[in-house]
Amino acid sequence: MRQTLLPDDPVARALTYSTMGFALANGVFYTVSTLYFTRVVGLAPTTVGLGLGIAGGVGVASAYGAGRLADRVGAHRVLLWGTTVMALAMLAYQLAASAVVFTAIACLAVGGRAANGSARSAILAVWYTGPDRVDVRARLRVVTNVFIGLGTVVAGAALLIDTAAAYHVAMAAVGGLLLLATVPVALLPRRVPELVARLTASARLALADGGGAAGDEGGGVPADGGGAAPGTQADAGTRRAVRGPSPLRDRTYVASVACNAVVALHFGLQTVGVPLWIASTEAPTVMVSVLLVLNTVLVALFQVRAARGTDDVRFAGITVRRASWLLAFACLAYALAGYGSVVVACVLLVVAGLAHTAGEVLGEGGGWGMAFELADPRSAGAYQGLSQTGYAVASMVSPVLVTATAIDHGSAGWAVLGVVFLAGGAGAAAVAGHAARTRTAPDAPGPVAQVTAPATR
Repeated sequence: MRQTLLPDDPVARALTYSTMGFALANGVFYTVSTLYFTRVVGLAPTTVGLGLGIAGGVGVASAYGAGRLADRVGAHRVLLWGTTVMALAMLAYQLAASAVVFTAIACLAVGGRAANGSARSAILAVWYTGPDRVDVRARLRVVTNVFIGLGTVVAGAALLIDTAAAYHVAMAAVGGLLLLATVPVALLPRRVPELVARLTASARLALADGGGAAGDEGGGVPADGGGAAPGTQADAGTRRAVRGPSPLRDRTYVASVACNAVVALHFGLQTVGVPLWIASTEAPTVMVSVLLVLNTVLVALFQVRAARGTDDVRFAGITVRRASWLLAFACLAYALAGYGSVVVACVLLVVAGLAHTAGEVLGEGGGWGMAFELADPRSAGAYQGLSQTGYAVASMVSPVLVTATAIDHGSAGWAVLGVVFLAGGAGAAAVAGHAARTRTAPDAPGPVAQVTAPATR
């Protein structure tokens, strides 16, 4: 736990401190935002839903665009800009007096959040190698869950006071916490100059071109500071290697993102489907809070362990498949909870919550392993941006899918969701297995092996 909250590595430390502020802000926002928009600003619930839906589409585009941008200007800059834009948007919600203004601000906020996720993943992909990537990513997720929970507790003060002024203060606090989250990132260039040199290598090459002939990849110095002279054929080859391919042309990676996005639909099940379903059972509504607390505690305890070994692509796919089995079982238990007495319903909901959380931590660990290990290191930002795009699409689609299946059709709908999860997990395992059999061996003279930087902590 000390290594999770106070890591020794300076990059992990900066990302951890930034994540603390980011997660605290999100915990406060998730707790008070709905009441703030409807009761203080005076927007209709349908307006809020429509605005956030449009913003979700912007978030999908921003996740991929931010990854591409990270390869051009450096992921640390994109992380700083994305968090700053989100902070300013949260402060601007104080001015959201109309549906148009609210939607515009929501687009900036969601776009900034999506950019934050892509840039952070790109930093992990560039700076760490092998098991360190998923280990640090898992620890950051533990920090996220714990501090979102703390933010929810802090926001309870605004709910207790229940005045417009209290909600205004809470929303201002969200913006302030996000601005604080930018400080560790802003200090990275001074504290870890080697990281910045790596992240900006492609950007330096592009700037060094000086506006060459059309179709030229640009001139400059190779990322390692040596190599062929600028303008030579060897130098052009180095620059093409640094720029790297587009992940959209990598069918294996696209398939991996799609399958893991299907498994990630369970987040909508947790935030939308389960609360609505509990309200239709004999179980008391307090079970919503019980399951959320249970989830937070179990993720904090087991996420790091669940991610171990997923730097092996084949094992990562198997882990995602196991997660899908647990999620399918959770769907079955959720469905059965609708037929029992109060006690039976509560027991089945706890069983479903345990299976759901186990599926969550395994699915996340396996998904991270596939996202990192199947990516071409020459386009780290673009690949991680595409991976985050998959999560953004899942976040946008899942509330609609969950309500259209489990909530509208009961047991039959839960069965459909279970099949969807099983299909996503089976697909992820198949993609990972195929990649493990066919990708270039580490000691082969393939293009990835030639440009991969040495492991550095």
